[in-house]
Amino acid sequence: MINSKRILVFAAATSIVSGFLGAWMFQVISRRPSDGLQIAQMGNGTPIFSAGTGVGAINAPAGFQEASAVSTPSVVFIKTLSTVEYNSPLGMFWDFDPFGSRGQASSTGSGVIVSQDGYIVTNNHVIQGANSITVVLNKPKKEYIAKVVGTDPSSDLAVLKIEASGLPAISFANSDEVNVGEWVLAVGNPFNLNSTVTAGIVSAKGRNINIVKNQFPIESFIQTDAAINPGNSGGALVNTKGQLVGINTAIQSNTGSYTGYGFAIPANIVRKVVQDLMDKGEVLRAFSGMQVGELSSEELKVLGLETNAVKVVDLVEGGPAEKSGLKVGDVLVKIGAQKIDGKPMFDEHLAYLRPSNVLNLTVLKDGKESGVNITLINKEENTALLMKGAVNSKLLGADFQPLSSGDLKKFGLTSGIRLINIQRGKFISQMGLGEGFVVVKFNGKVYSEPEDLISAMESARGRIEVIGKDRNGNNQSYSFYGY
Repeated sequence: MINSKRILVFAAATSIVSGFLGAWMFQVISRRPSDGLQIAQMGNGTPIFSAGTGVGAINAPAGFQEASAVSTPSVVFIKTLSTVEYNSPLGMFWDFDPFGSRGQASSTGSGVIVSQDGYIVTNNHVIQGANSITVVLNKPKKEYIAKVVGTDPSSDLAVLKIEASGLPAISFANSDEVNVGEWVLAVGNPFNLNSTVTAGIVSAKGRNINIVKNQFPIESFIQTDAAINPGNSGGALVNTKGQLVGINTAIQSNTGSYTGYGFAIPANIVRKVVQDLMDKGEVLRAFSGMQVGELSSEELKVLGLETNAVKVVDLVEGGPAEKSGLKVGDVLVKIGAQKIDGKPMFDEHLAYLRPSNVLNLTVLKDGKESGVNITLINKEENTALLMKGAVNSKLLGADFQPLSSGDLKKFGLTSGIRLINIQRGKFISQMGLGEGFVVVKFNGKVYSEPEDLISAMESARGRIEVIGKDRNGNNQSYSFYGY
């Protein structure tokens, strides 16, 4: 006779799995950021980005009908096929699932033609994990197999290439000049409905909604109330001239469908990312060696600032910002000639630059403004600085790094070892210690050298106690029995 308690446990487990799957599917279909950019084709075949050139600049339209007519031919329908794992309920309890299976899953999205010879920009999440990608042109309805030129998860953008010529490349607007309250159109393929156009206004700029799950995310979305739904991802947000101002990427919704808030990646970010992917196959990210944060209204009032600014909240030891003389707490009011209007704006304009470019900043100190020039570095150089002094333990599944003098001061410590690059399923992960956790004491003893702490943790048996701080400086302690 079957045990009724086991049936209840099985039913409850199945319900939980269904709930998680539903939440996951909602997150997937809810992600729809957007941005815009223009690539014209020169006589030598070299693609360049320019504003007000290309198909969209011809007979600039004055209204929605003309803007739709100009932009719709440049937006394509994207179909993908990918291999997925289908697990039975046993997969919830064991790594090996004898009843699981593999199958093909299809999905759809949108893309925007950025050059006459077949380069197309879309969202990375539209094509991520795809085994095959098919692009369907608007007119004529012709299908092409696309190859991936490059992807950039940090901005959620990807570039595809089809073998075609004479395509209607969209014209790019300067997204810095897009204003809140300006009319825009969203062009894409929601719910498999080809070539759908919706209208709305720009309701905000510089939105950071924390949907890009990457170590170095770029988020400074244009927010619009033009209807954006699943399938619009990778499509165009255009102005009333039919010029691209953003790539539609995300929606904020409790249902997974339009509720009034859509988000697009600004055209100027798209321009830089697409050009890098076309030229190098990867994005050339530039790093300043610092993190900035928002100023509170009280801080703005004390400083006598009428508009927003940012302050330095963290510096990489030996990094470009520290070498320039910047200190934690310094207030930055301008980037180049533009006033800084919050962290998303700062991050967006930093994303326009490449390694070895010089970042010109205006710093407010003691009521006086002064200029600071920072020579930016590449990802590898930045990673080397971030990993300085780190020691890896394969057994524990993490890198152990001594805190810099700046971090010790920030955390109010005299010694501490930070845990980074924690591997899922290994000992540190199983202990529940999160990325960036700082070990202050292990089994009642203070350690200042990574090798000593690694040795103590690898040889520990019986009761284990860890005292430290999370990455935000909050005190935490753990106690359990080891192996």
